[in-house]
Amino acid sequence: MTSIDHGKQSVRRRVWDLLEREGAVPLGVHGHIPDFTGKEEAAARLAELDLWRQARVIKCNPDRAQLPVRVRALREGKLLYMAVPRLATPKPFYLLDPAVLTVPFETAATSTGAPDIAPTVGPDEMHPVDLIVCGSVAVGRRDGVRVGKGAGYSDLEIALLTDAGLVTTDTTIATTIHQTQLLDEELPHADHDFNVDLAITPIEVLAYSPSRERPRGIIEKHLRRDQLDSIPVLHGTRWHTE
Repeated sequence: MTSIDHGKQSVRRRVWDLLEREGAVPLGVHGHIPDFTGKEEAAARLAELDLWRQARVIKCNPDRAQLPVRVRALREGKLLYMAVPRLATPKPFYLLDPAVLTVPFETAATSTGAPDIAPTVGPDEMHPVDLIVCGSVAVGRRDGVRVGKGAGYSDLEIALLTDAGLVTTDTTIATTIHQTQLLDEELPHADHDFNVDLAITPIEVLAYSPSRERPRGIIEKHLRRDQLDSIPVLHGTRWHTE
């Protein structure tokens, strides 16, 4: 582990412990995107924003914390891409089109429901993304630096879509979190990490100006051996070297 990795893990443990002590998440949150109390209110606050109303194509993570976001997107007729957990299939995103779904949106938009009813697609089959919603463990209150759960999938998902030209610097990245997950300190981050443009809690919306350049795609030297071995879309492909 690098010093950045150690620093991130220290932040995660502290936030997970605090969320459990405050009763803001179910017990057992360690290792996961926090399924926080107030996630419905945060999703509703996000949906009040003009950028949400204008977005027609949304990409969202599959975690429980963002289920209200995904369900709301489908109810409002938006096309939804949801990452396959661990990017484990050759086509690593589920396509959820509310116009053709035949099961309740609350079922379709889950990681257990989507495999039974939603086709998987790769970047070459996808539309440009208007808005990305991601899960987080911690976010810097002052600058939007994000710390995830440590697996690196969110970074890879956005990098894949950036390489395909489906995500640009104009694509807004938002996260819904509990108020406790906002930290006043400077958080550790690596070159392949992205910041968020918006952090939405049940009680407030924080908007950030870019404090550093977004990664331009997948950076080959930052790919771990386990990622190269286990993620089919990465097999046999060369990526950016810097």
